Amino acid sequence: MSSAPVDQLLIAFAQLNPIVGDIAGNADKARAARAQAGEQGADLILFTELFIAGYPPEDLVLKPAFQAACREAVEALAAETADGGPAVLIGSPWVEGGRLHNSVLLLEDGAISAVRHKVDLPNYGVFDEKRVFTPGPMPGPIPFKGVRLGVPVCEDIWGPDVVECLAETGAEMLLVPNGSPYRRSAHDERTNVAVARVVESGLPLAYINQLGGQDELVFDGGSFVLNADRSLAIQFPNFQERLRITRWERWADGWRCEEGARAPLITDDEADYAACVMGLKDYVEKNRFPGVVLGLSGGVDSALVAAMAVDALGPERVHCVMLPYRYTSDESLADAAGVANALGCRYDIVPIADAVEGLERVLGPLFEGRPRDVTEENLQSRARGTILMSISNKFGAMVVTTGNKSEMSTGYATLYGDMNGGYNPLKDLYKTQVFRLCHLRNRWKPAYALGPDGEVIPENIIVKPPTAELRENQKDQDSLPPYEVLDAILERLVELERPVAAIVEEGFDAALVARVERMLNLAEYKRRQAAPGVKVTPRNFGRDRRYPITNRFREGA
Repeated sequence: MSSAPVDQLLIAFAQLNPIVGDIAGNADKARAARAQAGEQGADLILFTELFIAGYPPEDLVLKPAFQAACREAVEALAAETADGGPAVLIGSPWVEGGRLHNSVLLLEDGAISAVRHKVDLPNYGVFDEKRVFTPGPMPGPIPFKGVRLGVPVCEDIWGPDVVECLAETGAEMLLVPNGSPYRRSAHDERTNVAVARVVESGLPLAYINQLGGQDELVFDGGSFVLNADRSLAIQFPNFQERLRITRWERWADGWRCEEGARAPLITDDEADYAACVMGLKDYVEKNRFPGVVLGLSGGVDSALVAAMAVDALGPERVHCVMLPYRYTSDESLADAAGVANALGCRYDIVPIADAVEGLERVLGPLFEGRPRDVTEENLQSRARGTILMSISNKFGAMVVTTGNKSEMSTGYATLYGDMNGGYNPLKDLYKTQVFRLCHLRNRWKPAYALGPDGEVIPENIIVKPPTAELRENQKDQDSLPPYEVLDAILERLVELERPVAAIVEEGFDAALVARVERMLNLAEYKRRQAAPGVKVTPRNFGRDRRYPITNRFREGA
C-alpha cells in the first residue's frame, strides 16, 4: 500500500530494447534494471509501452496462451516487489472483463496495486491497435507514496483529452511510456506534442521511449523529461540503451525534476544511418542468425550495405561475395575488393558464367527464334540470387539484399534475383540518400559501430555512374531518369501522395511524371514479395503504404 506523502521521489527511467514474444527474457531484463535502480535508491522504475510483450506484438497478442504468459510474468514481478525495492510501472497486454487492453500496471509491496488502460488506440500508418485492443476508459491518476501519478500511454498524449482528464482529477506529474518508432523529424514532433500537454496541464512530463529494431520498425529511444515551465530537465541519447535515475522534488507550485544530463541527439542523415544499422543488427540478433552474406558488386548500394553490416555485427560476421560475369568490369572487381579490404570482412569471388550459360542452354529450345532481351539479363541476376541463397543454406548466414527505394518504387529489380534475401537495410532510402550516406560513413560512424573508422567506401564507387552491368556499357539512366529528378518525383508520389497534375505544375515534365507513376503502380507485385527493411521515411512500402496489386486505377485514365 502507498505510504504517507513524500516531498522527494527518485524515479528510474528504463530506455531498453525488449524482444517481441520473449516474455521471460523481457521480464528478466526488467528484473535486472530494477535491481540496478534499487542499488541507486530509486523509489520507482518506469518501463516502456507493452514492455513485457515487446512492441508491437501485432496478432500474436490475440493468442490466449500469450496473454496468459504475459499475465503470469507480471504477477511474478509483482510478487518480487515485496522485497522493499523499487516499485514498478510496466506495460503489458491485460485482459479485464473479457476484453484485451494495452495497459500499464503499478507493482508494489508484492502486489499489482493499480492498472490503467490505453485510451487512444492509433490506427494509422504503421499502427493497427484497434485491430487487437479495446480502448480503456478515461483514466484517473495512480496513487503512489502520496503522489498522484498520471500515466497516459503513448498515443494518449497526442490529443488533449486524456491529459486534461488526468489533470482535472488531480494528477501531479505525467509519466508516459511509449513505443514510438523512428522516422525523420519524429523527435521534434514528440517534443512539440509533449510541450503542448505540459502547457495545457501545467504538469511536468517524462516521455520514455522504447529502443531497438522490430522487423521494419526501429525504436530510437531519445527519452526526455520536461518540467512544468517547459524547460528540458533530462535528455536521453537516441539509439542507445540507458537506465537513468531522476530526482523529483515537491515545491510550492508542484513537482519538479532536477536537471541532469542532456545528451546530444543523432539527427538527419546520421540518424537514418544509425536506424539502418540498428534495424539490421536487431533483425539478425533477435532472429538468431550467425551472420550475413551479401553480393558485393562494386556499386554504391552493396558497398553501403556492407558498411552497415560490419558496423552492426562486426567484420567477422559479414561475408561479401563478388559474382562476376562477362559484363563485370575490372573497375567493379577492384572497387568491390577495396570495400571488403577496408571493412576487414571475408571476401570471395564466385564467377557465374557456368550457371548463366547452363540456364541459357536449358532454355535454348524454348527460346529459339526469339531475340535476346531482358530475360537473359535477368538470368544473371537470378543466378547470383541462387548462389547467395545456397551459401546461406550451407553456412546459416542470412542473405542481405541491397535494393534502394528508387529501385523498389520503379521495379528496377529482379524478382528471385537481386531481390533475394531476408532483410534490406536500404529499402526505405532513395538512391540520392544512398550517395549521401556513403559520403557520411567515410567521415563518421555511430559511437557504438563495430566497423573501422575512416574511408570504407572508395571514392570511385560514389562518383562513377551507377550500373547493373547486365549488358555491355549499361547504365541505370538508360532505363531510369536521373536519380535527382526521379527521387523528387517519387517522394511526391509516395510520401506526399500528390496528384500527378500538381507535380507537373511544380515544373516536372508531364510525360516523365506519368511514366514514373506508371512504373510505381506496376511494381506493386514485386514490392509485395520483397524482403522487409528499415523504415526511415514518413511512408515506407509495406507497413505504411499498402496498395492492392490488382488495381486498374490510373490518374487521368
